[in-house]
Amino acid sequence: MPDRSKMKKPDVKLVFLGDMNVGKTSLLHRYMERKFKDTISTVGGAFFLKQWGPYNISIWDTAGREQFHGLGSMYCRGAAAVILTYDVTNWQSLAELEERFLSLTDTANKDCIYALVGNKADLTDSKAHLCQDSDELPEDRTECECEEERTEQNRMSTCPTPPAVPASLNGLLLHKQVAREDVLALYGRILRYKGLDEKSSLPADKMCFETSAKTGYNVDVLFETLFDLVVPSIQRKRQENDASPTVNLEDWRKVNGKQEKSNCC
Repeated sequence: MPDRSKMKKPDVKLVFLGDMNVGKTSLLHRYMERKFKDTISTVGGAFFLKQWGPYNISIWDTAGREQFHGLGSMYCRGAAAVILTYDVTNWQSLAELEERFLSLTDTANKDCIYALVGNKADLTDSKAHLCQDSDELPEDRTECECEEERTEQNRMSTCPTPPAVPASLNGLLLHKQVAREDVLALYGRILRYKGLDEKSSLPADKMCFETSAKTGYNVDVLFETLFDLVVPSIQRKRQENDASPTVNLEDWRKVNGKQEKSNCC
């Protein structure tokens, strides 16, 4: 058992939702471990803890399988951001977000942020092959070259529109089944489902991403954008806690330890 006194307490929670095999676990590994891993289907749920400045952010990975569906609402409880993930080569995976997963977010915070993420962009878009993590640079490329490339990538829209007919890349590019317009429309329906005003909410084109866990394309942009967006939620929570202080039971037991022992029979 880990020492609870040394464990970092999360300030806020982010949750991944989506059908199985869309790449939720791979996205987390790409960001946290800076590499791509072929993973097996998640059982139940798992989480990573990321330090972002002075804040600790827990990122929850959930199972997409039908038999674990009921656990999703439990993992979403109190979430500050929900990342609804689909596969750009599988239109049904986008439809499943609205049909099966959206209702699970009813337990999230009222001011929860929603992002739509189309993974596996490297299969349909040659641009998604350009962004590689520095940990996996080819031998003939320098760190500086990769940084220049990443800087250029950050200037691009976080939800780029691939060409209507993907250019051939060694004959490996697949047909893209999910159109950007469909994703933007779903984002609008999510806001309406949540009773949120579209005009005062974050714009769809800023909250729709296309990523590749395999190449790292837009992965850093996705996570760091969301981290920046949830910081105000953390600050509000801390202010509320300062205004309504609570008793730390561990400290209370240490101070009153002798008295507790004397009252014990």
